[in-house]
Amino acid sequence: MKVYATSSCIVLTILKTKMIMIYNKVQQEIAQKIDNKAEISDWTNWKWQLRHSIKTLEQFENLTGIKFESKETEQLQQTFEKFPLSITPYYLSLIRRKDYRHDPVFKQSFGSPEELITLKSECTDPLSEEKDSPVEGITHRYPDRVLFHVSNICSMYCRHCTRKRKVGDIDYIPSKEQLTEGIEYIKKTPQVRDVLLSGGDPLMLSDKMLDWLLSELIRIPHVQVLRIGTRMPVVLPYRITNSLISILKKYQPLWINTHFNHPNEITDSSREALAKLADAGFPLGNQSVLLARVNDCPKIMKSLVHKLVENRVRPYYLYQCDLSEGLSHFRTPVGKGIEIMESLIGHTSGFARPTFVIDTPGGGGKIPIMPNYVISRSVNKLILRNYEGIMTTYTEPNDYQSTICNNDCEKCTLQVTPTDTDEFETIGIEKLLSDANDTIALIPEDNERIQRRNE
Repeated sequence: MKVYATSSCIVLTILKTKMIMIYNKVQQEIAQKIDNKAEISDWTNWKWQLRHSIKTLEQFENLTGIKFESKETEQLQQTFEKFPLSITPYYLSLIRRKDYRHDPVFKQSFGSPEELITLKSECTDPLSEEKDSPVEGITHRYPDRVLFHVSNICSMYCRHCTRKRKVGDIDYIPSKEQLTEGIEYIKKTPQVRDVLLSGGDPLMLSDKMLDWLLSELIRIPHVQVLRIGTRMPVVLPYRITNSLISILKKYQPLWINTHFNHPNEITDSSREALAKLADAGFPLGNQSVLLARVNDCPKIMKSLVHKLVENRVRPYYLYQCDLSEGLSHFRTPVGKGIEIMESLIGHTSGFARPTFVIDTPGGGGKIPIMPNYVISRSVNKLILRNYEGIMTTYTEPNDYQSTICNNDCEKCTLQVTPTDTDEFETIGIEKLLSDANDTIALIPEDNERIQRRNE
């Protein structure tokens, strides 16, 4: 009996501690202001959170006690008319009110009159996703994969969102018929082996709709991989329910990428959500955006990536902030991203380093940007430097004989299986390097010299 009593006390202590973790004093205060009958079970219910999302300046002031002067209030109202406000009570509770002006959660969620400043270099669709859309909802940019826009709604509207033109558009929530159009495109495009569900946030769809959508995609023979891009573990971790996990587990291989930008976003609740996903067997990745006065600091980014890998999430990309309208106050020089990469390469584990990329304007895709490690080269030597600044020599092989490839894989001495060469076609720079292709130059259509030749 004594052992049983002790065990019960331990269990109660654990439960009590867990309650504190998921329902601290600030959260309790916000919940009571929203609904004085609210309990822990309400706060941790993702649908309750969505029903009580903060969508007006007045709500924000009432729930946080933060007050804005009349001139700023007028500017903020104009901002939210153009770019709507929506913050989950959970994410709101992470704002450190004593210094809210500098708080990374506040900056990402609340908004600023600076969003009304549009530079000449900015546009509504900087990545030309609409131009690369063969059917509504599909962006087909890379040869073997598509991005499938399955929702325009998010649980929170991030102020740095590259798709501000779409997010919050309540008039565009794809119906089953619209989603079916995207599915049909994927079915008739056999080179598509990888489908990324994006939005908005795909996890804003109901469990039933997600189940249907994933079941349709997994049945397409040439689709090998499914991916979901979601910010739910960051802004609404209670969405990662046991019911959702049981549905997602049916559709393997399924990869999940999330979007933590700052160490302050990794809380006990988000850790619990990530643990559920990792324990269920999903490979987890993270995509951060480099944001001025939010995470543009080597120490902050190192702390973030360390916390991510501690929670079984591999840092995947660090994005240079896009040229979407109203984001100039968030953008840093590219050199800041290179500086951050210098602080990570060699200074932490390889799997803890994201790839720093610019998603190029006009739809050129992601281009990795790295510090320079090749100092010089000769015919048979490379001069390299490491993260410490040490320079060293790497000697190239003298007797290397390249395998000349004419794409006749059946006669090749390398062991290539037929499936490895399916739908294989060289494009771009790869075409210039290929032994099997006679192309010697890639020339822009508007090149004046070539136009004169043709004339």
